[in-house]
Amino acid sequence: MKIMRTPEECFANLPGYDFEPHYVEIHDDNGTPIRIHHLDEGPRDAAPILLMHGNPTWAYLYRNMIPGLVDAGHRVIAVDLVGCGRSDKPAARDDYTLARHYDWMSKWLTAMDLRHITLFCQDWGGTIGLYLVATFPERFARVVASNTGLPLGEGESEFMKMWVGMMRDAAAFPWDMFAQGMSANLSEDEIAAYRAPFPSAEYEAGILRFPLLIAVQPDNPGAPINRAAWEKLKKFDKPFLTIFGALDPVSKGWDKRAQAEIPGAKGQNHATIDHANHFIQEDAPEILVEKINAFIGGAHP
Repeated sequence: MKIMRTPEECFANLPGYDFEPHYVEIHDDNGTPIRIHHLDEGPRDAAPILLMHGNPTWAYLYRNMIPGLVDAGHRVIAVDLVGCGRSDKPAARDDYTLARHYDWMSKWLTAMDLRHITLFCQDWGGTIGLYLVATFPERFARVVASNTGLPLGEGESEFMKMWVGMMRDAAAFPWDMFAQGMSANLSEDEIAAYRAPFPSAEYEAGILRFPLLIAVQPDNPGAPINRAAWEKLKKFDKPFLTIFGALDPVSKGWDKRAQAEIPGAKGQNHATIDHANHFIQEDAPEILVEKINAFIGGAHP
């Protein structure tokens, strides 16, 4: 497996992002070493908040949330999924499967030996993060799911048909569409920061492959894995909160399903943010920080 690694100079002087990088090396089952990047801010002896991003973003997505969470006394860890951000990037699209993403991040989580975790997860960070919760429930104290879900092979929405169809043969990621997923108006420098991990299309195999791994089709190879994880999540009785953006077309409705079927979601102060789109971290960072801090303060494992 050929690995691409974004040159460090690509991450110099990013606006609003002055965090020290940390790395953990895991190994794919074929023996290939893969370096995974994360941020680690706040007191090391505090219970961690794990922030997991989606496609095509990276830890930069959390730059406006990390300070408010750290100021509340939390240890805050923001990880870059494999193929994204400062993490290593397998070079071939076929290198990426749902099972591999689950395995890579499972190995990272156990290598970090995180416990008493509050998970905040969005988009693919939620799909992968919820799999981790289902697989390692003893490591998680509570979950905040935002604009995400665990696809079960039950069919595609019109948006998903469009997105998967467009990305199936795409030669490069359509960055001109990225800003359509948020209400916030990013500066050109901020948009450039999101693109920093991908100095050319040859670094984009992972973010191009993600849409085809969304297990919405009944015959998608990931659907059975997700269905097994969902059965475990339906037994998760620790606090589980949903915060969704009213304008998000991607995961619309999954919050209601989670509230109805996950035991820990019963009686929680679930929220919908009216002005927030898919990348809710850009649209409502202060609201998210307030709700996460309140959730940790009022919900105990």
